[in-house]
Amino acid sequence: MSSSGSAGRVRPPRPGDPGRIGPYRVIGRLGEGGMGTVHAALTPDGVKVAVKVIHPAQAEDPEFRARFRREVALSSRVQGPCLLPLLAADPEAAAPWLASEFAPGPTLSEHLAALGPLTGGSRHAFATGTAQALAAIHRAGVVHRDVKPQNVILSPSGPRVLDFGIAHAVDGTSVTRTGVMTGTPGWISPEQYRTGTAGPAGDVFAWGALVAYASTGRLPFGTGAPDVVAFRVMAGEAELTGVPEGLREIVARALSKEPGERPTAAEAADACATLLSAQATQVLAPGGAPTLVGDLIAAEWHMPAPDDPSWYAPAAASRTRTLAVVALAAALVGGLGGGIAAFVTNEDGGGPRGATRAASATATAAAATAVHPAPGSSASPAGNATRQGGPAKETGTGTGSGEASIATWRESRPGRTAAETDTYGAMGTGAWLDPVAYPHAENGTLTFHQERKEVYVAMGGSGGGLPPVAVQEIAQLACLGLRDLVRIYPDYPYTDYVIVDTARAGGPGIVWEDDFRTNPTCTTSVTQRTDDWRPGQPGLARAQVPSSDREEIRVATDAVAGIFARWPDGSLGHHNTSAGYDPEGRALYVWVKRPDWDGATRASWARIAASAVCRSLRAQAAGSANWPYTRWAAVITAEDGTAREFMSSGTLADCPA
Repeated sequence: MSSSGSAGRVRPPRPGDPGRIGPYRVIGRLGEGGMGTVHAALTPDGVKVAVKVIHPAQAEDPEFRARFRREVALSSRVQGPCLLPLLAADPEAAAPWLASEFAPGPTLSEHLAALGPLTGGSRHAFATGTAQALAAIHRAGVVHRDVKPQNVILSPSGPRVLDFGIAHAVDGTSVTRTGVMTGTPGWISPEQYRTGTAGPAGDVFAWGALVAYASTGRLPFGTGAPDVVAFRVMAGEAELTGVPEGLREIVARALSKEPGERPTAAEAADACATLLSAQATQVLAPGGAPTLVGDLIAAEWHMPAPDDPSWYAPAAASRTRTLAVVALAAALVGGLGGGIAAFVTNEDGGGPRGATRAASATATAAAATAVHPAPGSSASPAGNATRQGGPAKETGTGTGSGEASIATWRESRPGRTAAETDTYGAMGTGAWLDPVAYPHAENGTLTFHQERKEVYVAMGGSGGGLPPVAVQEIAQLACLGLRDLVRIYPDYPYTDYVIVDTARAGGPGIVWEDDFRTNPTCTTSVTQRTDDWRPGQPGLARAQVPSSDREEIRVATDAVAGIFARWPDGSLGHHNTSAGYDPEGRALYVWVKRPDWDGATRASWARIAASAVCRSLRAQAAGSANWPYTRWAAVITAEDGTAREFMSSGTLADCPA
């Protein structure tokens, strides 16, 4: 069920179509499928979204609902380049729905039917972008299971992989009908035909077929009856004539009959990026080739922006700034080395749009799963927090009804029940044990104390213990995963999660404890527990209006310079990093246009950005009693400046020491 429909064009609504779904105003239809209908809709701020509503027959099936809940929970954590992130969902509604970003453009199938195969560098850009998307999906512990031409949009900014309608956890804990084959003939791997196994390697197989099809316009295993196509997939050779040399070698490996002989999605993405880089250097002037993968895709991707006047976007609010002020702002910003953008909003009046959107979504769908804050949000300094929502105090050895202790941790046991076994997958299927982000990951364990209703996450920290930011990241992942899990298991017996640092110099210690059921946003900031402010796209948009205040510009410049100074490879600069102010939220935003970064790199940037922004804000607040900005947010954006992921946020009280 494509969220783009026919080239992403909006068709008129039909009788009986809803006028509003959750917080979104429906303006028409984008497509229909076996699972439901895709509506074109607008957010309160006029942002285009695609909202999928499940058919009533599917919604009445308890097995389908259970699967839908699970898959919404998993998909909500998938973030990465060339993907359309989940924005919100309500699996408990009478007609379950989910909303994602809208990507204009045709599907790959539609493009091939109208214009034929991709040519030139676009083939390499397509292969790189789609492989990066699958790598991001797999890092989140999810298998797509329906990679096919109808589920790839050729947007003006690059390919976009969509539709997680039958995605499931890598560990196989998704609720599915026994004996039902999921997937589309011709895009199903040999092992899935043979044994029903659908893992990451199966997605890579389908990716290889996808790239071959995009490059040649021919289905690599031909057409015909499903059983005939299945025989060719299991026993025949793919037809790869016409796939460019170099790319053909990667595609052939991806189409190996044995899963173990295929590259991972990340390996395929790296190999394709290398080919893409070589392609770019052949067509760009010497010294002009971009070095970032996202830049390479943009340089080689040639897809016009479709024009659809049926999308209605409300007129922008009138600005109260004068041209003289704007000109002054431009002059000031221009004097900062040709790129650093310190920003402030126009003064339209009215309440914070981010708070309005959140309230609307909550009121409309009590069980809605909004896009989650990213790991690393708001590093709260040790010692200023209580047991609930903060670093736990060092406790005694008793095992009574008080706070968790090392003794109660040692009493806990490994998972036994289905719900306990699924807890690991719900926390990201190992994202909290990422050996790149956390070299100590092999020491991680997950145990349960049923009497005390506690889940224990135990990890050792390299260099003598877990740093505070790592504790914050693990705490948020644990909370998000557990809140997702209770939607699948309403009788889940646990309420608290406890983080144990097993590598502290003085021996293991409790470093975090919280009740995930009473922390609806899974914030890891004590201040934010009593502060309604949350970063969001409206605040980021307000921060992208230039400021004329010299103090604001200086503080923003210092913050960004601090990030540049600490970033190891010199790839950051004013061309991809900016900072600015949201006066409504009293927040300084810093953002970087690097949607291609992997999880470990994003987490590293978030830590550096939080430290640099906090240092600048603290220094200014200490010297100015009237300084209004006491909050901050670090954001990864798409190339067009819209938010991809809110990596970290907080107040001055939450700043890392």
